[in-house]
Amino acid sequence: MHNIGELNGHPEMINRLIVIAWFTFVSVTSVFFFLIALVIRLLSWPVDPRLKILQQFTCFWASLYTWVIPAWRIRVEGRENIIRNRACVVVSNHQSLLDILVLFNLFFHFKFVSKSEIFQVPLIGWNMYLNRYIRLKRGDRESVKQMMADARQALSEGNSILIFPEGSRSPDGRIKPLKPGAFILAKEMQVPILPIVITGTNAALPKYSIDFHGSHEIRIRVLSEIPYEQFSHMSVEETSDIVRNLLIEAVSGRQSPSGPEKAA
Repeated sequence: MHNIGELNGHPEMINRLIVIAWFTFVSVTSVFFFLIALVIRLLSWPVDPRLKILQQFTCFWASLYTWVIPAWRIRVEGRENIIRNRACVVVSNHQSLLDILVLFNLFFHFKFVSKSEIFQVPLIGWNMYLNRYIRLKRGDRESVKQMMADARQALSEGNSILIFPEGSRSPDGRIKPLKPGAFILAKEMQVPILPIVITGTNAALPKYSIDFHGSHEIRIRVLSEIPYEQFSHMSVEETSDIVRNLLIEAVSGRQSPSGPEKAA
């Protein structure tokens, strides 16, 4: 056993112990939370076909795993810009494995487009099935077609869709070129686009790392929606370029919504 003095002289060991404790907490609590999610799905589905109640519980479940690490200080800006009463295509930059956990702190209804491997993760992936999130196998054309069909169906039912249009995590935080799928959906379904920018997660949990990296401020910036009428006459490429420029400006701090608040 190591005493506190010994640990204070070994920050790598402390960081490793924090990671082990966090993953242990996630693993143990996921069993309990999945059972609750299963009960919610069974009891609420007849009166809640869009699974809004289950989504709110999932937001709590995921957010808890950010709340238990006080070193991850999450701040939300522009919460008032969230579109809650109608479907939209939500697009966010992607820096870290933490991004989706952080986005659940917004507590709003969406169907998440995720790579198919995550659905295979016990308990957490099973809950994604319960929520009817949308699977995508990257590089598989048939999977892309099925993802687009599932997303259209979800939007037609009044659900918002959350997509990381960069496709994979940015290694340096800079916005990569955006894939067209999200913008094709927004134009076809004639729904607004809601841009969201996350900063700080790439420092808190960099790509290719599962180590604890100390204290970091994580910001979620919900930008103003882009109504369909603003891009209805544009091509998919033009729409993508406009959104990418908005994300770049927000990441660099040149565009910031008003009304910052701490996450719950």
